[in-house]
Amino acid sequence: MIYVDADACPVKAEAEQIATRNRVKIAFVSNGGLRPSANPLVEMVYVDHGADEADKWIAERAGPGDVVVTGDIPLAAKAVAAGAEVLRHNGEAFTEANIGTALATRDLMADLRAADPFRQGGGRPFSKTDRARFRDGLERALRRAATRGS
Repeated sequence: MIYVDADACPVKAEAEQIATRNRVKIAFVSNGGLRPSANPLVEMVYVDHGADEADKWIAERAGPGDVVVTGDIPLAAKAVAAGAEVLRHNGEAFTEANIGTALATRDLMADLRAADPFRQGGGRPFSKTDRARFRDGLERALRRAATRGS
């Protein structure tokens, strides 16, 4: 199963295409506002509005044999700990080897933003290259998940 933290996910279409090609069920989890899909492999899951409700829903279900797509680092940490394969939207994998660093960096950046409220900026724009890396990363994650879930 693929679980997509879908509220701000820029690669929903790519994830559905790859799930369909691989005949894997996929759940798009959000607070609402997503169009339903006619694809029989797609489950649209609408959770209550509130902080981290989609993350909680995914974290309660993901485990070995599953793939989680998220940009949320605390959710990624929970999914990695549960044995799931976890990907960022750009195809980068969160693993046991790098999730601690990702959490520490997230906390450091939050502290820096809090210390300088005038600090502006964001990341670079999401590119075609990011989409291509995501597609490749999801294919690889599905293969790894298949061996872990067996």
